[in-house]
Amino acid sequence: MKQHRANQDPDHLDSEGDLNISPRRAAWVADHIDEETKALLDEDAWYFLHQSLSTPCLNVLRACDGVYIEDYQGRRIMDFHGNWVHQVGFRNPRVIAAITEQLHTLPFCTRRYTNVPAIKLAKKLAELAPGMLNKVLFAPGGALAMGMALKLARVATGRFKTISMWDAFHGASLDTISIGGEAVFRRGIGPLLPGTEHVPPPNPSACPFGCERRCSLKCAEYIDYVLEKEGDVAAVVAETVRSTPYIPPVEYWQIVRKACDRHGALLILDEIPHALGRTGTMFTCEHYGIEPDILVLGKGLGGGIFPLAAMLARENLDVAKDGALGHYTHEKNPVACAAALAAIHFLEEENILARTRTLGAWALDRMRMMMERHRLIGDVRGLGLMLGMELVKDRATMERASQAAEEVMYRALSRGLSFKLTMGNIIVLAPALTITQEEMAKALDILDICITEVEAGGTAD
Repeated sequence: MKQHRANQDPDHLDSEGDLNISPRRAAWVADHIDEETKALLDEDAWYFLHQSLSTPCLNVLRACDGVYIEDYQGRRIMDFHGNWVHQVGFRNPRVIAAITEQLHTLPFCTRRYTNVPAIKLAKKLAELAPGMLNKVLFAPGGALAMGMALKLARVATGRFKTISMWDAFHGASLDTISIGGEAVFRRGIGPLLPGTEHVPPPNPSACPFGCERRCSLKCAEYIDYVLEKEGDVAAVVAETVRSTPYIPPVEYWQIVRKACDRHGALLILDEIPHALGRTGTMFTCEHYGIEPDILVLGKGLGGGIFPLAAMLARENLDVAKDGALGHYTHEKNPVACAAALAAIHFLEEENILARTRTLGAWALDRMRMMMERHRLIGDVRGLGLMLGMELVKDRATMERASQAAEEVMYRALSRGLSFKLTMGNIIVLAPALTITQEEMAKALDILDICITEVEAGGTAD
């Protein structure tokens, strides 16, 4: 019965992304997938457990390169989704060379031993990270690294409560969905971690404090209020910039940082999707002039190939020497660490951060011009090459145009552009940082055409 209701009314589940239970998904597959691909999709759907953000899948891929993915039928598609892993582009030659070289010597590192790539990567991250974030632990994925951060906060403070944000995503494990705030992961699961308090995110277009499109910082002040009332919170956990994206003003994080210090809570920043250059700086918190107590990164850390994440912590938080925060089998995987080092060196040597800032500013200006011409576009925002376009029925009310957004997404896919929808109506554009201005212009041209078509067709919403 619960599954039936979700299928009939999926809108409450679309915060993290577009759903595979959508009728538009089925219609697109019927129009674009040949029999050979369909047979593979059917086989995939038979063997994998079904879940609404993946299986059954949309399509089958056979190759990727740079900013492109290629499906089984040979269509090349610009991937502005990429699960946030492709900062250095798909199939980056330097990353592949580093992996290949490492495979020939030490492909795995047994526990109780360390290895040179792991040591070099830890040292490099400590050198790059702001302030005193010079202690590191690795994990095979972002949710595991976030779990280590939560455990470290408990050990360091002697407390267990957290404050995190509604609509946030920190991973799909039981501990991370407890601090996360998305219904598609939390609903129907049962008891979650105790003490996981939630507050509204800094989203002016849907602010319960009545910001009316410009952040009044009341949401930051509310965190201070909850910290005072609870009195025993271990950590405030949040994405520095929500990947929709919500981009808080500089003062927001400065208020929260001071509030954490005042109440003895740690500040844990989740930069899993966008650390290592996505926003035009190596770490997103650099835009805000603050230093968290713990920072978690992942996704692109593995060079778009290996699953790898890291937790960076202040040196004075090295307080769990007689316990276990992680100890994962592939904690210091030398091949993954070699891939990460190659990716970081590529970002530095090719001056990727500077061109990300320049190209991101150009793309945002182009999106603002599109907003002037399209009534569907209620807001555009971005930081570096993390860009968002919010589609609405009415700019005055900012009511979500979810059906129109989904229609735009599938029309764009048919023209060779893939991107993610989040919150039902926000187009998230996150290309490889190696993208050229010509490729970016082509992608925005496709988006422009598709929005024009949907507006002219009067798509119901």
